[in-house]
Amino acid sequence: MNFRGTYTALATPFLGNGIDTEAFRAHIERQIAAGVEGIVPVGTTGESPTVTHEEHREIIRVAVEAANKRCLVIAGTGSNSTAEAVDLTYEAERCGADAALLVTPYYNKPSQEGLFRHFCAVANSTDMPIILYSIPGRCVIELAVETVARLAAECPNIVAIKEAGGKVERVTAMRAALPPTFDILSGDDALTLPFMREGGVGVISVASNLVPAEVSTMVRLALDNRMDEAQVINDRLDGLFHDLFVEPNPVPLKYAMHLQGWCSADVRLPLCEMSEENCAKLRATLASLELGTRG
Repeated sequence: MNFRGTYTALATPFLGNGIDTEAFRAHIERQIAAGVEGIVPVGTTGESPTVTHEEHREIIRVAVEAANKRCLVIAGTGSNSTAEAVDLTYEAERCGADAALLVTPYYNKPSQEGLFRHFCAVANSTDMPIILYSIPGRCVIELAVETVARLAAECPNIVAIKEAGGKVERVTAMRAALPPTFDILSGDDALTLPFMREGGVGVISVASNLVPAEVSTMVRLALDNRMDEAQVINDRLDGLFHDLFVEPNPVPLKYAMHLQGWCSADVRLPLCEMSEENCAKLRATLASLELGTRG
């Protein structure tokens, strides 16, 4: 299994104190119709820190059922507890997910040796492909290139990384240190093309929740070495790539999805609604792209 292409880090629609399953299924249908290669339920964009364990499992189950083998399902199963990550990964495999995305353990601040042992423990507990996820802006720690290479050599099912450290040179270094079959995915929409110029093969995208067809087309053009055409799409979407992070993800995204009429803008504390100033800024960006902006 390879992970070339566009994978949407799905937002989780809420309805009252629960999950809006109907809106979630409809959102997955939009993604598949637009041609994304896969979906990623219960990552950070899916508010994994504030869904219950039961909701976490149910979101994965619904995603697998809704996708119905029409695209890959990469379940977010990371935790700062190795035992919990193992358990969530087991549940994702049991539900029929195609792969698991595991973020570096947050708050604990493990050493590189601790990170190595953590990911090995999860990888050894499953037959599913594992995608590592390095995002020091949220987790404080960063997976060293040497640790990624060590994990790839030690665990055959660790086959890719979502790189969200904001450094193009990290991609260059990983591409030199890792086998060509190990896939590097951008974790930052705005850096997708720079990463792909250095050997990345796609993106786990927030923006594709809103514009899946355009992001997918951009990535496929880049994979075909049609970078000039891909850059045209990137330039058109550049404002969206940045304004979806004007406040903590997924607050702006869910507000934008609400403006499309797809779901509520609700997020769970400690996240809260955006300031009116940033709401106006995002509405203007959406209007410039001719995306619906009701309300």
